[in-house]
Amino acid sequence: MSFDLLTMGRISVDIYPNDVGRSLEDVESFGKYLGGSPSNVAVAAARHGDRTGVITRTGEDPFGTYLHGQLSKFGVDDQFVSAVPGLQTPATFCAILPQEQQFPLYFYGRFPTAPDLQIRADELDVEAIAAARVFWSTVTGLCQEPSASAHLAAHQARPRTELAEGQYTVLDLDYRPMFWESVDEARARVAQVLPHVTVAIGNDEECAVAVGDGTPDEQADRLLDAGVEIAVVKLGPEGVMAKTRTERVVSAPVPVETLNGLGAGDSFGGAFVHGLLAGWPLAQTLDFANAAGALVASRLSCADAMPTTDEVRALLSERGRLVPNTEASV
Repeated sequence: MSFDLLTMGRISVDIYPNDVGRSLEDVESFGKYLGGSPSNVAVAAARHGDRTGVITRTGEDPFGTYLHGQLSKFGVDDQFVSAVPGLQTPATFCAILPQEQQFPLYFYGRFPTAPDLQIRADELDVEAIAAARVFWSTVTGLCQEPSASAHLAAHQARPRTELAEGQYTVLDLDYRPMFWESVDEARARVAQVLPHVTVAIGNDEECAVAVGDGTPDEQADRLLDAGVEIAVVKLGPEGVMAKTRTERVVSAPVPVETLNGLGAGDSFGGAFVHGLLAGWPLAQTLDFANAAGALVASRLSCADAMPTTDEVRALLSERGRLVPNTEASV
C-alpha cells in the first residue's frame, strides 16, 4: 500500500473527563480515546479520505491492543505499529476547564521512556517512508534515543525534489518542555532535521525553540532560510500565517465556542495535509485547516472528534469564508 500520509511518533490512550469544568480531583468518570499528536493527525487526514498510516510503538498490553483497534476503526494503517515487551502503553489525562481556557495534560507511562520512543532506525521501512506523498513527524520524537536517530534516518530517506514531485516532509514543532533536558538540546536536534523538511508548523514558543525569538515573520523567514519551503506560524487569537519565498497569507480565526482546546492543532495538521495533497492554493488550504481545528476545539475528544470534509466546508460557508472546491481533490 502506498500512503498519502505517513506519520511517525507519539501514541497514547487519552483519558478525558466526562465531567467537563471540574478539576481532576473532583471528576467521577472518564472516557478513553486514541491519542498522541502524530496518530491524531493520521486520523484527521483519514477523515478527509486520505490513505494514512502511522509508525509508532505501544506497550504489550490491553491498551496497546485498544490502540490498534482504534487506528483500524478510523481507517489508519497500523502495519508499522509494534509492541515493546516490558513497557506499558502511555496514558494521558486531561482536565477540561473551558471557562478558564485551561486544558492541562498529565503524562503517565512516558518516564523514563515510552514505547514510541523506542522506534529504531534499523526497523524502519525506508521505502514506504520515501514513497509517501507526505511524511509527518514531531519534535517530541527527537527528545530521546533511539527515537531521535530513527526520526533523522526517516527524514534522510525522503527525496529532496519533493515539491516538484508533489511530496512534502512536515515537521510539527510540537515542543513539550517536560520531555527535554533543555531548550538548547531541543534546538540542536531540530537543526539536524530542518534541512530535510519542506513544511514546518508551530506556534510562537515552538518556533522560538527551533529558530529563536522574534516576530512571526522573522521566525518564518528563519525557517525558510533553514531550507523549509512553507513556514506555518500560529498567531493565537490573530489566526495563523503561512509563508513561502514568494507568498504570505494569513487566515483569521474561525469563531466557535471552545469546549476542549486539545486536538485542534492535530485536526489543523490533518486538514492542512489534505489541502496540500489536493493541490489547493495556500490561502484555501490554510482556511480549511483553520476551520478544521476550530471544529475539534468545539468538541470533547480529539481523534473521535476529527471532522469530515463536508463538515469543514459547511463551517466555512456559514462564516462566509473560502470554501475549497473538493472536486479538485485527489
